[in-house]
Amino acid sequence: MAQAPLLQLTDIALTFGGAPIFDGLDLAVQPFDRVALVGRNGSGKSTLMKVMAGLVEPDRGQVILPPGQTVGYMEQDPDLTGFATLGDFAAAGLPEGELYKVERAGAGLKFDPDRPVSTASGGERRRAALARLMAEAPDLMLLDEPTNHLDIEAIGWLEAELAQTRAGFVLISHDRAFLRALTRATLWIDRGRVRRLDRGFEHFEAWRDRTWEEEDEARHKLDRKIKAEARWAVEGISARRKRNQGRVRALEGLRAERMAQIKRQGTAALSLDAAAPSGKKVIEAKEISKTYGEKVILHPFSLTVSRGDRVAFVGPNGVGKTTVLKMLLGEIAPDTGTVTLGMGLRVAVFDQARAQLDPEATLWESLTGEAAMRVSGRADQVMVRGQPRHVIAYLKDFLFDETQARSPVRALSGGEKARLLLARLMAQDSNLLVLDEPTNDLDVETLDLLQDLLGEYDGTVLLVSHDRDFLDRVAATTVAMEGDGRAVVYAGGWSDMQAQRALMRDAEKPKESRGVQGDAKVSPARGKDRRTGLSFTEKHRLDALPGEIARLEAEIGKLSELLSDPDLFAREPVKFRKATEAMTQRQEKLSAAEEEWLSLEEKAGG
Repeated sequence: MAQAPLLQLTDIALTFGGAPIFDGLDLAVQPFDRVALVGRNGSGKSTLMKVMAGLVEPDRGQVILPPGQTVGYMEQDPDLTGFATLGDFAAAGLPEGELYKVERAGAGLKFDPDRPVSTASGGERRRAALARLMAEAPDLMLLDEPTNHLDIEAIGWLEAELAQTRAGFVLISHDRAFLRALTRATLWIDRGRVRRLDRGFEHFEAWRDRTWEEEDEARHKLDRKIKAEARWAVEGISARRKRNQGRVRALEGLRAERMAQIKRQGTAALSLDAAAPSGKKVIEAKEISKTYGEKVILHPFSLTVSRGDRVAFVGPNGVGKTTVLKMLLGEIAPDTGTVTLGMGLRVAVFDQARAQLDPEATLWESLTGEAAMRVSGRADQVMVRGQPRHVIAYLKDFLFDETQARSPVRALSGGEKARLLLARLMAQDSNLLVLDEPTNDLDVETLDLLQDLLGEYDGTVLLVSHDRDFLDRVAATTVAMEGDGRAVVYAGGWSDMQAQRALMRDAEKPKESRGVQGDAKVSPARGKDRRTGLSFTEKHRLDALPGEIARLEAEIGKLSELLSDPDLFAREPVKFRKATEAMTQRQEKLSAAEEEWLSLEEKAGG
């Protein structure tokens, strides 16, 4: 016998006093559903989720929740009024014997239950709301951007928890890796209509593109039919006026059908042109370190950033990524070491907190209020990479309509704020982009465009992100901030870093645990009793070299696999160049290591 839906929406209509957001909407969430809720920024995803949670009353229709079923909702901006600490909020309503669930969720999500609500950041409040939902364990969880403000470790914990839960859930998220790993169905909001695909997010883009192709083909056929009927109306109606009034009415019906079709929203017209090139060497940091009190942010660390590099900084929240970034930009002085900035740098910054946006300013003022961006004497125009543009026209490039131009920034959704910040960023000439969590709240289409733009950008990019998919697509070098002041540089993005870490861990295992493969290059004559001619340091080096050689060979194999892609150069020229340089460096290191091993082996056997 089929189970009743966990939640059912029937004939839902909602307008908010303007154009309909939804009209005649029907959908059901089934037991054990794992659903991705996707759609353009501003399409109504969060609004629909609030209708599902019972927080927004529709103008028409029913929200049906079967008796005994529970629904929990994690919103983007939780209200913690009336609670002294984050722990008080997260534990509200839980029986005394289940408070351990909050502690467990708090540990996984990395929030301090004793933190006063009055001093908690927006990210800490969101983590407390997520911990509360996970501890309540309702039958249906509604999660609106749960990975925002989580670091990669906390995202991994949440992903594992949701993977093993028996509850149903609906997810709104910009994190494609997260959605691909967890979802089995997709709800797509498009122009007020909700379509369902009974397959996970991994299949969404192909389904969306196929749907749009079918829609375009149907529209083209309708246009041809209207054109043919209109020609008949002009040429043949006078001779058969009475007999063919029905056909005339049918033509009017076709035209009405065509007019009723809602035009598909285009993509944001993102454009990112680099200013005059910087010097070849953009940043050179030598043995820089930083300590605050007893907390070590960075042990002595060196890094050279060249023109065109894409360098990502990853690591847990609070580990010091932003501090290191500011040291590299010369905004914070290191305790030791030096930072040298290249010539002719023009820096543009995308900040995670959207602090550059005044919530009380209008969108218009956000673009024209900056003296550096405003056209002298023209309050209705903005300088866009040296060329004047009308504010309204420029806002339309970023999918804002004219009615929003005089609205305050605080009225925007998270994705719309991100698009407005991109509009400001892309109006500037720059040759060094600093992007701090740029993917938060952006829809899939805008993310794709941003990735393409960064691939074509002639300048240099420094990136902080917890979005694994975005890191893989953009980063050519990854700096992992591993805690306790350790920073390690890896070639490639997130997946490349993980693979290299695994190889390094394997290479560091004792030879006995690595088995035959680990000792493949070790001669039987290399026992310690044969090394009478070696110093202690040389013996230690001879022991270490086989692991180093194995690691270099594995890295060369991975780079060779990457470079074997015939389309890599055309698709990602910067990544191709970085991989080629990394291959050359590792081949040189391998050759030197093998020569050193032969020399020490000969000396040991002498």
